[in-house]
Amino acid sequence: MTLDPITSEIIQNSLQAAADEMFVAMKKTAMSSIIYEVLDMGTGITDAAGEIASSGAGIPAFVGVLDKAVKAIIARNPVEQMREGDVYVTNDPFHGGVTHLNDIIVAMPVFAEGRLIAWTANIAHNSDVGGMAPGSLTGEATEIFQEGLRLPAIQLIEAGRPIRPVFDILKVNSRMPDVLEGDVWAAISSVRVGAKRLQQMAGKYGADAFEQALVQYMDHGEAVSRRALKDLPKGSFALSEEQDDGRVFTVKIKITEDSFTVDLRDNPDQSSGPVNSCRDGVMVASQMIFKSLTDPQGLANAGSFRPITLLTRPGSTFDAQAPAAMGFYYEIELRAYDLIWRCLAPHMPDRLGAGHFASVCGTFIGGIHPDTGRQYTIIEPQVGGWGAARGSDGNSAIFSSFHGETYNCPAEINEARNGVTIDRMELNTAPGGEGRETGGRGVVIDYRTRASEGGYLTVGYTRSKFPAWGLDGGRDGSPNFVRFLPQDGEAQDFAFVSGLPTKPGDVIRVFTGNGGGMGDPKDRPHDKIAADIRDGLLTRDRAREVYGYEGEA
Repeated sequence: MTLDPITSEIIQNSLQAAADEMFVAMKKTAMSSIIYEVLDMGTGITDAAGEIASSGAGIPAFVGVLDKAVKAIIARNPVEQMREGDVYVTNDPFHGGVTHLNDIIVAMPVFAEGRLIAWTANIAHNSDVGGMAPGSLTGEATEIFQEGLRLPAIQLIEAGRPIRPVFDILKVNSRMPDVLEGDVWAAISSVRVGAKRLQQMAGKYGADAFEQALVQYMDHGEAVSRRALKDLPKGSFALSEEQDDGRVFTVKIKITEDSFTVDLRDNPDQSSGPVNSCRDGVMVASQMIFKSLTDPQGLANAGSFRPITLLTRPGSTFDAQAPAAMGFYYEIELRAYDLIWRCLAPHMPDRLGAGHFASVCGTFIGGIHPDTGRQYTIIEPQVGGWGAARGSDGNSAIFSSFHGETYNCPAEINEARNGVTIDRMELNTAPGGEGRETGGRGVVIDYRTRASEGGYLTVGYTRSKFPAWGLDGGRDGSPNFVRFLPQDGEAQDFAFVSGLPTKPGDVIRVFTGNGGGMGDPKDRPHDKIAADIRDGLLTRDRAREVYGYEGEA
């Protein structure tokens, strides 16, 4: 059959609406503030083979996870044995989970006219899935077994009925069992809502029309990407960059008329700690940068990424093999993303600006809540400064490129639910990011702890030793780090620390970096310098030193 373009477009737009409805359902039913406030989650729809067809809102890096997870589920569970109402789950990066064990992916096969036509899926960060440390994240992990319960693409619900032993195993391994169970049921409700909408579509237009619309949608995504690819500079590009921990990461990129090849083979062996990524993870990083270069405003589906070729070396930090620890995978994926960005930025100044603070700056604060006596864990990604671009200063207090479409948890929620007091949140006015166009500002946040028992701090920040990079003579930004201010003792600065004991009244002061500047600072217009001085973002002495400014504010 030949599907008419109007019906095809109606089905395609309905797919997007279904993915968005899945997102809302999960947001409104989740128990953890990291999900319902921060929106550390993502939703999507794949075709029957697991190719991504449509995605809802949420973290950009999560969009590319769902298709890979569904494919792993299909590989492990015969399709001919699946039934309507089944639900599957994975969180293991070596079995389709892609990220780390905290991120649980729930997926549901969708049937119409007696056959599998699609999958609905979602992913979200769960507060505690067991392991050697509260919150399941620690820089001391040396293998994935220490990071929590592994769910290797297994069945969670059979024909609509929960498999109770699986739920029991989930709960007994978590320090926050009721919260974990509630968040998993929120994920189940989300995929069920999506499945219902897809079945309604297939019932209205027919399963054949539904499947053909998906094929056309993906072919359209590929056509858009290939047209845009022709406008990119052609050639081979390479960059090596030292990291905070002393390792050197290298990328080689080749762009032709019909291909975008990212070569990450020449990189260090996988780390003995939890700073590794699986191959699927750096594929997601490559997909994100490719999408931003080709069709940043358009919807993403499997066809959008067909021109990408990724080369990795098994056993390297960008293609870690089991049983590597993976807890802080997101910083390694961000390093890959930022490495590709920095490599191409000088050759595409109209598309790519200077570097941003480029870290999730994951901040984990926990203990026994002083009011309820229950274990709590704050999982707080932080906002920071983005790099300047030609003709515009960088944005201030925005999440990293990895975390994207999320929100910081309101102080009121943190104070009510999580045992801390938020004393301040303000823009970071430290030097850094000066240029003709300046980098955006990071933030300074004070968390004052209240937990009288089992209080701890865990953080994992990158771009601490080497801050956001400037471009075309712009200055580098400022570093990401945490300053621990105990009531008794000396202040200490950290970029990575795990399980640092805290007591009531201690202050955890977060500094996120300013973005890199663009162009020579001496070329910055004087009215903008004066405005920065008036706004308290720049001192008069600093204006004189960096910009040569002698005027009045």
